[in-house]
Amino acid sequence: MSDSKQGRLETRRSWVRIPDGTMVRHRREGHQGFIDGLTELAGGPDRNPDGRTQYRVNIGESARKLAVEDDLLILTDADGVVLMLRQKVEYRSCVSKQLHD
Repeated sequence: MSDSKQGRLETRRSWVRIPDGTMVRHRREGHQGFIDGLTELAGGPDRNPDGRTQYRVNIGESARKLAVEDDLLILTDADGVVLMLRQKVEYRSCVSKQLHD
């Protein structure tokens, strides 16, 4: 196996998916919303570290945008805990730790 293929395989194995409901902001476009799932792509240059998907970001009533992980900022509260829809602080703290490691 070539070094580049090995590197991509390691990235895919260690990639931690951002959970649905996590609040995010797009780095360049500035829209804000929450993760609404993943969309697998057949073509195009930008993908998440898994090499197949982009996140669906719900930015309002029936509006969705696709974005790769590198284009997203995860929003946190004043204590640095990830903001998520309908989740208690204990779960959000666990997710924060998982995404930070």
